[in-house]
Amino acid sequence: MAQLALFACNIVAVNLLVFGLYFPRHRRRDLVVAYLGVNVGVVAVASSLSAGNGSTGLGLGLALFGVLSIIRLRSTELDQHEVAYYFSALALGILGGVETGNLWRSAGLMALILVVLFVGDHPRMLRSYRRQVMVLDTAFPVHTALVSHLEHILGARVHSALVQRVDLVNDTTVVDVRYRVTPGGGTSKPGPSAQPDAVPAGHSASMGVMRP
Repeated sequence: MAQLALFACNIVAVNLLVFGLYFPRHRRRDLVVAYLGVNVGVVAVASSLSAGNGSTGLGLGLALFGVLSIIRLRSTELDQHEVAYYFSALALGILGGVETGNLWRSAGLMALILVVLFVGDHPRMLRSYRRQVMVLDTAFPVHTALVSHLEHILGARVHSALVQRVDLVNDTTVVDVRYRVTPGGGTSKPGPSAQPDAVPAGHSASMGVMRP
């Protein structure tokens, strides 16, 4: 009876996670299928393993958590918030599949996961802080001049400017910038000397500046 109650709690929790939090905020359909499939698969395997031996089932369930995480994270590139939802779906599956003898504790932990994601991924949480990779059509070997230029074209306070590449031959700079939009100011349109662009990963950072 307790196992059925755990299954029911997991079904409610994973539906709230996927259809109540993730999809309304991020609208990525392929990960909806992934989250649901991983959760149900973990519940099925973990409950079968824990049925024979409680301690062995719990250990194997945690091992399954690690193996599935490695396989999933190496199969495609995920954003950090998508990684958080993925691990949450796995955690809900283990909590719903392994019977610990305390139904309320498992249900409470499921609720805790949902509450943390609701708050941490809320659109209003730190919404003035942004990040983008920019390609500037000017080489900036001096980081103070780079930060000043970025603050001018973004109309924001730059907190971090990590230079990925400075090309003195072609006169370009590739920089990963993290900044905070000033209240009521927004970001200004880039001038002719800056063009935001996607940059392939793999470039090593050559210089950077951090502001508190």
